This record gives sequence, structure tokens and C-alpha cells, in this order.
Amino acid sequence: MEVIKTDIEGVVIIEPRIFKDSRGYFFESYSKREFDEKVRSIDFVQDNESMSTRGVMRGLHFQRPPFAQSKLVRCIKGSVLDVAVDIRKGSPTYGQHVSVELSEENQRQLFVPRGFAHGFAVMSDNAVFQYKCDNSYHPEVEGGISIADESLGINWQIDPTQAIMSDKDLKHPLLKDLDSPFDYYVDLYAK
Repeated sequence: MEVIKTDIEGVVIIEPRIFKDSRGYFFESYSKREFDEKVRSIDFVQDNESMSTRGVMRGLHFQRPPFAQSKLVRCIKGSVLDVAVDIRKGSPTYGQHVSVELSEENQRQLFVPRGFAHGFAVMSDNAVFQYKCDNSYHPEVEGGISIADESLGINWQIDPTQAIMSDKDLKHPLLKDLDSPFDYYVDLYAK
């Protein structure tokens, strides 16, 4: 796998080595050994999958400590614009984001560390989205920031006012109104 650094430390794009022949293709979608060597040592404990239609936007989600989550995300059918926003107080990149197209064609993945809000917009007729998490889901500590927050400067390629979103996602605060539970100077991976 090739690891591509982004403008925000810790957020990386992963491109697998794909082996194609007349039968189709094969690739390792995840190798703990290689991930630990090239990205960071991590123990994923939960895999999730969602299916969405064109125009759906999900996010921007996070879980508060002590149940913060890192995610390794990919789109196995269709395409999405995937976004990670730095919400670590004191971070030199606080409020900045990384966006990348993830699709069944490019087979890219995005690693989103703890301390980031995550979301995506569906660009194809349908999209099947999978992600690994290093902490279990805890609804009592979930949080989010508004996808429609213009201060983030995200070009979603979909007008958020026309997007299909959950009632919960429509109620997330703007970044300026968020009391972020993450601190850049605290090791979010310390046990």
C-alpha cells in the first residue's frame, strides 16, 4: 500500500496495490502489520457499512473522549466526497479540512484520526461506504458540526441546502459554537 500524506498531519490517503488480470482484480484492503508500520499502531474493533443514494450527506460526526474514534474509510460501490475536519483545540490546522474522492474505481481509503469530525457526500446514484473504527459506537457521546458551516470552506460539490440529511445532522452546531472535547496537546491514543 502507498500512504499519501495530506496537508493535515495524521490524515492520510491510502492507495492499495491492485493486481489485475483477465479474471478481475485482487488487493489487500487492510493489513494490520503494514498499517502499523506505515501509518500508526492501531486496533480496529468495529466495521460499519452504509448505503446511500445521490445527494445524501452524512456528518460531520465524532465521538467524545474517552470513546473517541479513528476511522479507516472507503467506498466500495459508487463514489463519495469524503471529508475530515480538524477539531483539536490548539492545533495549527484547527478548522481546516482534507477532502478526497473515494470510489470503487480508485479504491482509495482515508484514515481519519481521533480529534477530527468526519462526513461525506454521495456523488453517484448509489454508494456503499465501509469503515473501520478503533472504538465501539457510544451514542451518548456522539457529536458533530454542521456540514453547511461555510467557515469551513468545504466544496461539497452538492448544495447542502438541497442535500438529503438526517434530522440529527441538520441540528449540528457551527464550528464557532462547538466546545471541542479534543486538545491538540493531549495524546488521544493514551490508554
